[in-house]
Amino acid sequence: METFVLVHGSWHDGSAWDPTILELANGGHKAFAPTIAGHGKGVNKRVNHADCAKSIVDYIVGKNLSNFVLVGHSFGGTVVSKVAEAVPERIKRLVFLNGFVLRDGHSLNDETPPHYQAHFDKLAAESSDNTVMIPFPIWREAFINDADVEVARWTHSQLSPEPYQPLKDKLEWVHLAGMKGVIDAERSRKDVASLAFQIGEQAIKFGLVSRNGY
Repeated sequence: METFVLVHGSWHDGSAWDPTILELANGGHKAFAPTIAGHGKGVNKRVNHADCAKSIVDYIVGKNLSNFVLVGHSFGGTVVSKVAEAVPERIKRLVFLNGFVLRDGHSLNDETPPHYQAHFDKLAAESSDNTVMIPFPIWREAFINDADVEVARWTHSQLSPEPYQPLKDKLEWVHLAGMKGVIDAERSRKDVASLAFQIGEQAIKFGLVSRNGY
């Protein structure tokens, strides 16, 4: 039996993993899906990346979890990287499931196309709490284009505004290199950058941003 800690991506909370947890349980495994600080509906969104990582570390330590597989999806990839630096002795394997793997000194925003950044900058500036809510057309075409419209609209309704500061924070990798041999990248950084570019192209397609930004 394996134990998993599943870390969600932007706009989601831990409940996004509920079907996965059920499948893992059916296979005799145990899984936990904490919600990153500042994520979910009706919570304080004014957090930074350090707050996000600390919330997962606190969850792991609070439940005294060890010898588990730590999985990060999308933005969650940046979070599990910092968690792995904080509690490497507790982690059996680190997995990036379509997760961002940032270069040293870079932010998640640094890995996305300029027009994509410009659109999110505008949305965050227009919000009352420095958050970004992904527009349905981009969600539909770039994230869930293999589902019918009903499913796409339902999943979009489950999302909540994303705290923007964690996406802008530049991260330094101090101890992660020491985990070589326990890290699995389900997709390469090039693949993730390609997805980010696709999202940016969808923003242009639907008139949400110009190719040169706002």
